Amino acid sequence: MKILRKILMYIILLFVLFCIGYYAFANYTYSEGSRSGMLLKFSNKGYLFKTWEGELNLGGMTQAEGTMLNNIWTFSVRDGETETITDLQKYEGKRIRLSYKEKMRHFPWQGETNYFVYKVETIQQ
Repeated sequence: MKILRKILMYIILLFVLFCIGYYAFANYTYSEGSRSGMLLKFSNKGYLFKTWEGELNLGGMTQAEGTMLNNIWTFSVRDGETETITDLQKYEGKRIRLSYKEKMRHFPWQGETNYFVYKVETIQQ
């Protein structure tokens, strides 16, 4: 009985250490930067976890035939960023610059993408 209890305690300890390690790995900032474009869409969506998701049109890229391709960048905003959320709702359809952090992984309650926006600036045209 004592051996079974020790084995169970080691399994629980390993599981807890794994969870802590994975959480630290997932929250590691892989890259940080900014992107500019026109905000196409920003919404609060999800079945179980409601997250803020958006799309930014970075501008067209010309092909050899002379046609323009859309370059859409998807991003998420964490719930605690209330100022960022209100700014994005206000600037929909306008040219903006978004500052973001790219995480290694994301949890379902954080958003659908690995890109998390934390700052919004308008671009004068």
